[in-house]
Amino acid sequence: MGDLLGRRLSATPKGIGIVCDWFVQEAYNATLKSSDGREFIDFAGGIAVLNVGHRHPRVIEAVKKQLDQFTHTAYQVSPYESYIELAEKINALAPIEGTKKTCFFTTGGEATENAIKIAKAHTKRYGVIAFGGSFHGRTSMAVSMTGKVVPYKAELGVGNPGVYHAYYPNALHGVSVGDSIKSLEHICKSSISPLDVAAIIFEPVQGEGGFNPAPVEFVAELREFCNTHGIVLIADEVQTGFARTGKMFAMEHFNVSPDLICMAKSLGGGLPLSGIVGKAEIMDAPSPGGLGGTYAGSPLATVAALEVLEIIKEERLNERAQNLGVQLTQKLQTLQQEIKEIAEVRGLGSMVAMEFFKEGKPSPDLAKGVQKEAMDQGLLLLTCGGYGNVIRFLYPLTIPQEQFDRALEILEHSIKKAVR
Repeated sequence: MGDLLGRRLSATPKGIGIVCDWFVQEAYNATLKSSDGREFIDFAGGIAVLNVGHRHPRVIEAVKKQLDQFTHTAYQVSPYESYIELAEKINALAPIEGTKKTCFFTTGGEATENAIKIAKAHTKRYGVIAFGGSFHGRTSMAVSMTGKVVPYKAELGVGNPGVYHAYYPNALHGVSVGDSIKSLEHICKSSISPLDVAAIIFEPVQGEGGFNPAPVEFVAELREFCNTHGIVLIADEVQTGFARTGKMFAMEHFNVSPDLICMAKSLGGGLPLSGIVGKAEIMDAPSPGGLGGTYAGSPLATVAALEVLEIIKEERLNERAQNLGVQLTQKLQTLQQEIKEIAEVRGLGSMVAMEFFKEGKPSPDLAKGVQKEAMDQGLLLLTCGGYGNVIRFLYPLTIPQEQFDRALEILEHSIKKAVR
């Protein structure tokens, strides 16, 4: 491992933040094996990519079969059936009103960037409103929309013009739904006319921002605001999609529908794939050539995604996400009764978070302490939140119950040790 560590430090830039001081050798379902022979329970899931687990046999078999046919043609040069079939299935599943169309890309950042392009082509407007605490990617427009400076924007200079940030509701931090809507109205009074706003983009549950679920009334207000001013409402479901919240799409938890949905991460079952699904008349706004990409909708990834959709259905992973989420939440709420530093436990389905405060203030040190102790005990956790004081949980929904129970034992031990 020491040799690998030295090679990593020598060959790759420090701008790539690394969580683990070990190197993965092998993975299956919810288990990671390191190059030095240790095993870890994976509660990170490749940052929400592995809802169906590492190397699900059906995904592997589909990719192997595709490898024997062709690996790449570029869909916009020589199209193939798996792309079309996947689009048809996403169109049928997406909680969007009316006729829908879908296109595919490679990364979540590509999905959010292209969603803005589509909205601008449809409205002929230039402005975009996002929210504080949001994460929409690291590419130019995506990082401009991201509502967190460190580490995503710091030292990188001014972002794209025409992007504004409103408040996202967060009761623990004193931001009500009313405050959020007022901040939206303020932007449209002081900075940009709503008639110049092409899109409002939001996460139904903020990811990097701390796994903050959007209040139902907030999403309803956004929908009404967009209807009033002819603005495209975009739901960024890159992290929330494909059973993580107990629904195929998190927007199914709300009583209104967006115009466009961005997706990625767990759609590909471990292969790079992203996409946008939306109202057909909006999706058709860009002219031919306005959308695409050399690797967009890779045939290896589209056949994997077709299997992912079937796995979610046949293995009842939406129900599994709800069940595991209840078990985790009950464990954390029980601990919260005796550990005052756990300020809040929240989430939808298995998109659960635990936030730490100490002496009335956010405590990233406690979150890091829990993460470190858990790692020492064989459990991989991720932090998030504007202050880095939140532990988020992204285990594969296919994790065996016995392994999940063991992970909860490690988690309880790690929390108690960190707060001593």
